[in-house]
Amino acid sequence: MSGASKRPVDRLLTVTEVAERLSTSERFPRRLIEERRITFVRIGRKVRIPESALNDFIAAGLVHPISTRTWRAA
Repeated sequence: MSGASKRPVDRLLTVTEVAERLSTSERFPRRLIEERRITFVRIGRKVRIPESALNDFIAAGLVHPISTRTWRAA
């Protein structure tokens, strides 16, 4: 195996685990899979979502706060 690049092992999450992390029902992750809005892996009849794909999905929805200026009295 010399010269082969080593990739970190990504944990595969079940639909139930994804739903728990998103604090939602299992229906939402299943819809994400059906609409191809998240990366998933099929292992036989089972479907798993890589943890990195879930983290990317969450990061894509991240909204940063708007910085407001403080008003000075003139």
